Amino acid sequence: MKVPQIRFKGHSDEWEEKTFGDLLPITSAARVHKNEWTKSGVPFFRSSDVVANYKGNENAKAFISFELYRELTGKTGRVEKGDILVTGGGSIGIPYLVNSDDPLYFKDADLLWLKVRENINSHYLYTYFSAQRFRRYLKSISHIGTIAHYTVEQAKSTPIGIPGNIDEQFKIGTYFQKLDQMIELHQRKHEKLVTLKKAMLKKMFPQNGATTPEIRFKGFSEPWEEKKIGEICDDTHGGGTPRTSEASFWNGGIDWIQSSDLTSDQLTNVAPRKSITENGLRASATKIIPENSIAIVTRVGVGKLALISHKYATSQDFLSLSKLRIDAWYALYSIWKTLQSKLHTVQGTSIKGLTKEELLSMQMLIPKQEAEQQKIGTYFRKMDELIAQHGTQVAKLKQIKTACLGKMFV
Repeated sequence: MKVPQIRFKGHSDEWEEKTFGDLLPITSAARVHKNEWTKSGVPFFRSSDVVANYKGNENAKAFISFELYRELTGKTGRVEKGDILVTGGGSIGIPYLVNSDDPLYFKDADLLWLKVRENINSHYLYTYFSAQRFRRYLKSISHIGTIAHYTVEQAKSTPIGIPGNIDEQFKIGTYFQKLDQMIELHQRKHEKLVTLKKAMLKKMFPQNGATTPEIRFKGFSEPWEEKKIGEICDDTHGGGTPRTSEASFWNGGIDWIQSSDLTSDQLTNVAPRKSITENGLRASATKIIPENSIAIVTRVGVGKLALISHKYATSQDFLSLSKLRIDAWYALYSIWKTLQSKLHTVQGTSIKGLTKEELLSMQMLIPKQEAEQQKIGTYFRKMDELIAQHGTQVAKLKQIKTACLGKMFV
C-alpha cells in the first residue's frame, strides 16, 4: 500500500501514482529575443531569476513591454497565481511558485510552465520538487558530461505520488509553506545582523588615521591609544601536531584545534573535532594554552581567530595570545579588524602567512579606559551570539524539513 510514513490525522486512503502530465498542462513560452527586453515593464523571468529567488538572493531583473506581453499572452495564455515555473536548463528542476496575478512572462526553454488547476494544491506540488523521489528522477534523466536539460516531455513523464484527497494535499503543502517561512524569517534576521555587525565594526573603531570612532558609548571622549598586538598580552604560544599514525597520541582529554575548526566570521564557540592525549602533548611541539586566550591562524587560513574559554592545544598553524592586558572580548574584535585590513598586500595578493614577529608588531587602537573596552567587546559578543542563534535555528529547521520530505511523501 503506497502511503507515507507520517500523515495527518483523518487520512488513511492509499495515495495515487501519477505523472505531472496526468495532473496538469505543461508548456513553455513564446520566443522573446534579447533585443526585445526593456528596462521596465512586465517582469521577464529567466532560469537565473528562479535560482536566485530559490536561494534567497537578488538578481539583475529583465523586463518586456506591456504591448509585447499582451501580444504573447494572447497566444499562450497568462501565468496565474498558483502556477509553477521550473528551470529546464543549467540548474534544472528548481521551482518558482507564482504568488500573484500580476503580469509576468518568462523565457522559452529556460523555464517550464506548470498550469496548476483545482485538482492539485500548489504548495504541495512546489514542495514535491524538493522531495527525494523527484531529485532521484532528475538524476536518472541527466547525462554525465553534457549540459543538463529538463524538457516539457520529461516533465510530463515525471512520476509523483499524490493523495487523492485535496484536503490532505493542502495540509502537507501548508505545513511545508510555514516551515519555509520560518526558515526565511531566521535567515533574514541572520543576514540583517551580519550586515549590522559589518557596519558597526566600521563605525565603532577609528578609521583612516583617526583616534576616536564615529559612534561611541556615552561618557567616553578620550582619544584612543596605539599599541602593538604584542603589547596587549604577557604570553604567546605556538602549536604542533602529534604523529597521526600513533593511536596513543589521539582521542584523549585535551582539545586540539586546527585551522579548519574556525571560520572567518565565527569568533567564538569553536568546536574542535580532534583531541590529543598527554602522550601526544609530550611527543609534539604543541602546548597546553590557558583559558581565555585568543587563538590566531597565521598559516593555512591566515586571519581566522577565536577566543577560547577553556584550556586547549593547537596545530602549528596558530599563534595564541594569553594573559591579556586588555578586555579579552575587545581584544578579539580589535585584532580581527586589524587583521582584515592587513590580509592583502598593495598589489592585491592575499597574504599566505604571517610570522610571529609580523603579527605581534601590528598596530591596533585601544580605548584607554577598560570600561569602554568592555562595552565594545560585550556589544559585539552579544551580536555574535544572536547571529549564531539564528544560524543554528536555520540549520535545525532545514534538518526538520529534510527529514519530513523523506517521510511525508511516497
